[in-house]
Amino acid sequence: MNSDLLQRGKNIKLAIFDVDGVLTDGRLYFLEDGSEFKTFNTLDGQGIKMLMAAGVQTAIISGRKTPVVERRAQNLGIAHLYQGREDKLVVLDELLGQLNLSYEQVAYLGDDLPDLPVIRRVGLGMAVANAAAFVREHAHGITTARGGEGAAREFCELILRAQDSLEAAHAAYL
Repeated sequence: MNSDLLQRGKNIKLAIFDVDGVLTDGRLYFLEDGSEFKTFNTLDGQGIKMLMAAGVQTAIISGRKTPVVERRAQNLGIAHLYQGREDKLVVLDELLGQLNLSYEQVAYLGDDLPDLPVIRRVGLGMAVANAAAFVREHAHGITTARGGEGAAREFCELILRAQDSLEAAHAAYL
């Protein structure tokens, strides 16, 4: 485990996730009637729940807007959901004002260019393994898992480990 990432993760109070390519595999599925669906990884969902149980707030910021993401956020209990917002840095600033947090207290997981301004600004900005190369170059760290395949779980467990909460999160299931 990278000691710099653990150090950055110690003071995280808010973890933010992109959707397409992070909580999903990045593919967009459209049905004939124009509706769309996405697939989410249950390991990622459990990681987000463990993070929230440890007292870390969570948020989703997505450039696209779909009812499927709203439903997933509700299922997981994610209180802060922003969809259809292309300028994610503006959303971050709004959210920090609402929650009275600083950039250093935020972790972000993304995969593509619209995520990069936030990745570069926050205390812990990470990219998924299959993120765009330019994004990976500028992230503090890169997950070993691909988006939609456990990357969010890995990100959550990194924060929990940094805050000495991972063992307690696991122990709750023993």
